[in-house]
Amino acid sequence: MRQPQLQPRPQSNSKPQSQVALARLDLKIAGMSCASCVARIEKALSRQPGVMAARVNLAVEKGSIDYDPALVGPEELTAAVASLGFRAVPAQQEPAMADRERIERGRAMRRLQLDFALAALLTSAVLFGSLPEMVPMRYHDWAVVVVPAWLVNPFTLLLLTTPVQFVAGWRFYRGAWAALSHKTSDMNVLVAMGTTSAWSYSAAMTLMPDFLTTLGFPYQLYYDVATVITTLILLGRLLEARARGKTSEAMRKLMGLKAKTARVIREGIPGGAAGGIPNGIPIDIPIEEVQVGEIILVRPGEKIPVDGELIAGRSSVDESMLTGESLPVSKEVSDPLIGATLNKSGSFWMRATKVGKDTMLARIIRLVEEAQGSKAPVQRLVDQIAAWFVPAVVLIATLSALLWWTFGPEPSLIFALTVFIAVLIIACPCALGLATPTAIMVGTGKGAENGILVKGAEALEMAYKLKAVVLDKTGTITVGQPFLTDIIKDASRPGENDDTDQLLSLVAAVEQASEHPLGEAIVRAATERGLKLAEVVNFVAIAGQGLRAEVAGHQLLVGNHHLLKQEKIAVAQEWHQQTTRLATEGKTPILVAVDGKIAGVLAVADTVKASSPIAVRAMQQLGLEVIMLTGDNQRTAEAIAAKVGISRVLAEVLPEDKAAAVRALQREGKKVAMVGDGINDAPALAQADIGIAIGTGTDVAMETADITLISGDLHGVPTAIALSRATVRIIRQNLFWAFFYNIALIPVAAGALYPFFGIILNPMLAAAAMVFSSITVVLNTLRLRGFKPVR
Repeated sequence: MRQPQLQPRPQSNSKPQSQVALARLDLKIAGMSCASCVARIEKALSRQPGVMAARVNLAVEKGSIDYDPALVGPEELTAAVASLGFRAVPAQQEPAMADRERIERGRAMRRLQLDFALAALLTSAVLFGSLPEMVPMRYHDWAVVVVPAWLVNPFTLLLLTTPVQFVAGWRFYRGAWAALSHKTSDMNVLVAMGTTSAWSYSAAMTLMPDFLTTLGFPYQLYYDVATVITTLILLGRLLEARARGKTSEAMRKLMGLKAKTARVIREGIPGGAAGGIPNGIPIDIPIEEVQVGEIILVRPGEKIPVDGELIAGRSSVDESMLTGESLPVSKEVSDPLIGATLNKSGSFWMRATKVGKDTMLARIIRLVEEAQGSKAPVQRLVDQIAAWFVPAVVLIATLSALLWWTFGPEPSLIFALTVFIAVLIIACPCALGLATPTAIMVGTGKGAENGILVKGAEALEMAYKLKAVVLDKTGTITVGQPFLTDIIKDASRPGENDDTDQLLSLVAAVEQASEHPLGEAIVRAATERGLKLAEVVNFVAIAGQGLRAEVAGHQLLVGNHHLLKQEKIAVAQEWHQQTTRLATEGKTPILVAVDGKIAGVLAVADTVKASSPIAVRAMQQLGLEVIMLTGDNQRTAEAIAAKVGISRVLAEVLPEDKAAAVRALQREGKKVAMVGDGINDAPALAQADIGIAIGTGTDVAMETADITLISGDLHGVPTAIALSRATVRIIRQNLFWAFFYNIALIPVAAGALYPFFGIILNPMLAAAAMVFSSITVVLNTLRLRGFKPVR
């Protein structure tokens, strides 16, 4: 029977959805600098009428909004982001837009490089000019001799510092104004406040030294502090941008797989015909112009341009770039072909079935982009913290400065100003904003490289907690293409030599109306023998038991012991012995009753995949309990389980009871993954904490499963779980470092160590520590690029 289709899991961070069809808008957002920016944009978008969910990702600089088009449109949503001071444009995948986006990213990078170069050059001069005031007293005379007098002059230092502050550092003022104008704050506010305080005090002291000292303000210049902080933060952003570019390497590899042209036959172009191929001469056209149904020639060494079906010729195809499988796959007539895979040997003709955004590669890219833009549950906590973090830091900096100004050592104002600047700079929440999204981005990208599509960050984080993996037998542990192995007829019914064929013909006629894979094996065997199948009437499929039908005037029952028992048909001991023997051999016995009496038994077997025992062992080595779930009888199930090393078997489970079996495992306190084909095991996949679709990445599987294994290889399951554990481990390390950095160093910057050790943090060191924190988080994330699949 056709099983119910698995429905997509709802997003946990969405508002309750109405019955109207929602639209999705993906935006490319420029100008974000920290987690506070993310929180501001999401808050503004969520306030728009009709917005059901808004997700913004700092690492990929994108936002995704689910909205009701009857209440709000893309223009209003884009304007809402732009009103916050960020540049937002719809994210497009068309080549022209993609090229334009690359140009804009390159232009922004060059501007950042120029700003840093300007700041670094002038800061070097300022530091050299400030040398006499920075070195210990015993080196002061030496410094005065080495540094030219004109460079030590405060007016020279002011002229050198001002371009750093207001040209190279203008981006911080622009971001701070955008934040403050909307009654919020972010990293730019902290940097602008800190550097402006240092520059303003120094400039005022340079222009009005006598007046200010008369009022009691101590003479002190902070030009070196202002320039060094600005330069170090620009350096941090430059290194961050380069490192974050490396996190998207997997996505660039996927996008680079696409063929550029296709060799097609177009009507109206005369040419010869051969092998059933229509008349015409092959011509090369851009891949974007290929249409569904067109005939394409693919030669050895060329990429298959689009998804399609092989119609003439044969070859072997390297699908490793999408599936992770290293061995080429043989392709014959009628076999499916995946666009962007590599033709290794023979030439062949194919018919295009999916083009453009409908190809598997395009869908994979779309799924990976959505996964990289999704939020892990822990990230939502980080966003909540970031929303109040900056105001809290400003408050701590202000209170600390007032405290030291009142009770601090002389000159107390200088001491207070140093503390104020250090707290503001050291607490910039850059690392917090990058800790989770960069890890999710690299983790999902690495999964895609190995043929593992993770639907979202939540699935990646949940996979980390798994304790048990339930494997469906057919098509998961086994090849999924069973074949007929035995036909045992009733010896008490003497007949002709074709009695076996006659029995097979009757059973195949009934199974022809079924969709069960075991029935397909029987029909295939009858077809191979050239048997004629009679017409079937009154066909009934009984879930988990078998079939009932009328064929050529005979009443047939085809199924298991439960079916015959329900129909009150006696099963002799010899038949029990036969079915027991077949089941012990790992075969599935199928009892056949004709006109109320046992007529024989057929046996069907499905071979175990060569990779299944190794994959099961790999899962067990990860500490997972592996369980086989099947509708087969206990003996058959145990025979298959023994071959792959599984000790716990749940057999004779009806389709509607598979979800209950998973639920029972969850009641044992386990986080459970269900591995199936994404359609037949729909209820169990929906019930499991993580649903893993194994197969060829069909539309249903890719749209509904939490994780899809494109290759159909069971090795993808331990690899996906190991990748999840590695990713979550990196996220935890990043968050620990980010939180520990702020928790430990904000008190230090506020002067907590001064009463005990006489230590006060120099604002320049605070800036260096803040930059180091962000770079450490990104570089730690990049360690995921070295992840190797489990074999």
